[in-house]
Amino acid sequence: MILKPARLILALVAVVAIAAFAHNVATVNGKAIPSSQQVVAQGKQADSPQLREAIKKDLIGREVLIQEADKQGYGTRPEVKSQIDNARQSIIINALLADYVKKNPVKDAEIKAEYDKFKAQAGDKEYHARHILVATEAEAKDIIAKLKGGAKFEELAKVSKDGSAANGGDLDWASPASYVKPFSDAMVALKPGQITQTPVQSQFGFHVIKLEETRPTKLPALEEVKGQVAESLQQKKLAAYRDELMKKAKIQ
Repeated sequence: MILKPARLILALVAVVAIAAFAHNVATVNGKAIPSSQQVVAQGKQADSPQLREAIKKDLIGREVLIQEADKQGYGTRPEVKSQIDNARQSIIINALLADYVKKNPVKDAEIKAEYDKFKAQAGDKEYHARHILVATEAEAKDIIAKLKGGAKFEELAKVSKDGSAANGGDLDWASPASYVKPFSDAMVALKPGQITQTPVQSQFGFHVIKLEETRPTKLPALEEVKGQVAESLQQKKLAAYRDELMKKAKIQ
């Protein structure tokens, strides 16, 4: 049977309407909720009729609430508009940065170079040291004299001006690179059991240092920390990208 033009148009409209309905989760007060929202809400969860029904109910509830909020003019309130603008900024910026990361991925060679740099800084030895930090050279000299007289380091460390005072001055295991240079230079010159014979000055004050023991540096294999190194390098790239854009911007 051949349809007349008018009937053909009506039939096509009906097909389009049915197709459109099939792509909507529901309609609320005449406004359609597209099924794409259901897909986004579902995310990576395993599909099931129960999940679809729960998401559908939630989307309908949200649509009912947003329509009522719009009716009462909440979207025009200054504080709400400000939050919407902030959310919009975040979404767009995240899309920009995600695209930048895709176009500028961290390469294996960069990860290896960063890991080797870390290994070089860590050195081949770790040091277990204690210290007593005081404000003046005279105080430090007095502590050294008391130690020479037989006083216990852990007892005298109670006056240390940092958090190690509660632990007898214990700084636990660390690489020399973890400390400021004057401190690390004095520490690595000691043998286990020795104490600095003169106060060691740094920007924090005057230190009296005792070296407990040393051991070979224990570093994780590259494969164990590859993800962390890649993430760190990626953050550095993003920071550099932002700084580059800021330099080009006309900021007054």
